[in-house]
Amino acid sequence: MMKTRNTLMTSLLGAGLLLAGQSALAEDVEPVTLGLMLPYTGTYAALGEAITNGLKLAIEQNGGQIGGRDVEYVELDSEANPSKAPQNMSRLVKGDGVDVVIGPVHSGVAMGMLRVARQTGAITIIPNAGLEAATNQLCMPNVFRTSHNMWQDSYPMGKVAFARGHRRVVTITWDYAGGKEDLAAFENAFSEEGGEIVEQILVPFPSTEFQSYLTQIASLKPDAVYTFFAGGGGVSFVRDYAAAGLKESIPLLGSGFMTEGNLAALGDAGEGVLTTLHYAETLDSDENRAFVSAYEAAYGETPDAYAVHGFDTGAMLAQALEAVGGDTADRDALIQALAEVELQSPRGPLRFSASHHPIQNIYLREIQDGRHEVVDVAHEQLEAPDGDCQM
Repeated sequence: MMKTRNTLMTSLLGAGLLLAGQSALAEDVEPVTLGLMLPYTGTYAALGEAITNGLKLAIEQNGGQIGGRDVEYVELDSEANPSKAPQNMSRLVKGDGVDVVIGPVHSGVAMGMLRVARQTGAITIIPNAGLEAATNQLCMPNVFRTSHNMWQDSYPMGKVAFARGHRRVVTITWDYAGGKEDLAAFENAFSEEGGEIVEQILVPFPSTEFQSYLTQIASLKPDAVYTFFAGGGGVSFVRDYAAAGLKESIPLLGSGFMTEGNLAALGDAGEGVLTTLHYAETLDSDENRAFVSAYEAAYGETPDAYAVHGFDTGAMLAQALEAVGGDTADRDALIQALAEVELQSPRGPLRFSASHHPIQNIYLREIQDGRHEVVDVAHEQLEAPDGDCQM
């Protein structure tokens, strides 16, 4: 009887130790640490906030975890300052020891981040910057993009412009790399169809004094104008274009970032403007309706493309970490899992090319009653050129 009692006590003690050990192990599992290198002050602060909001919403919808692990955020203000990018990136990777870096918004900042990503092998997800080289000439296995590049959103508009009967077009943007990349893609597509670029106008960056250029456009009498401006510059150009009386006689076409996030500021001047982009808040799909509803409930405003970039980054991480059982130590396995992610995103089907650039739909949008209404799919599942990528 004593032997049986001792055996029972030993068994109970062993079971208790096992449960305690399992509990301790559960408590010892460290969170996945995400380093957010985004602008939280200055001109692009709203973009950084939208990306962050979208990211956190996706992870909250996944039970607040990815790969069965809690998530810790290390938020670092990039200030959209390229000169600080290498130092900030090194701080996140070497100082804070984050598992994944998410950023940036500004393409100049991306250049500095990419140098550190190559040196350290840090897994990096770009949720906005449109720098073509990031997933082409400077591509690397550990770098992914959940947004776009300048070519992807502007090339389809060249085809659209010609199909709508425009044969002579003036293009205009700021005299800087991003704007010129955008115009080059439109001009290439439009010329391929047989259209003529009457004049390419480059405005000193970041000037928003457009009156002399609008007078020049009026004298050239093109069939349409294609432009890339963003933020306050986009608002100023659209307003000035309408005020100059050009809107009614010369259709205004643009990259979607001319009007993205600017609808309220544009007012009536934006009505009828056509843009191409990989997202519109009015997309008619179950995924987008659910996303818009959840985002509005969480943050009190309608999401834009920047919020979608963040949301899809969170969904991408959740799917990949699930595939590797939450293991971030095996970096090669995690990179492979990230490369194989396929999402039914609010923007539509989303997967990644061999260079880790998103393959996605590009939509033709028209501003109607202060909303981006989807007119058509300008190009289904468009893959950006990446012939210079060597991985």
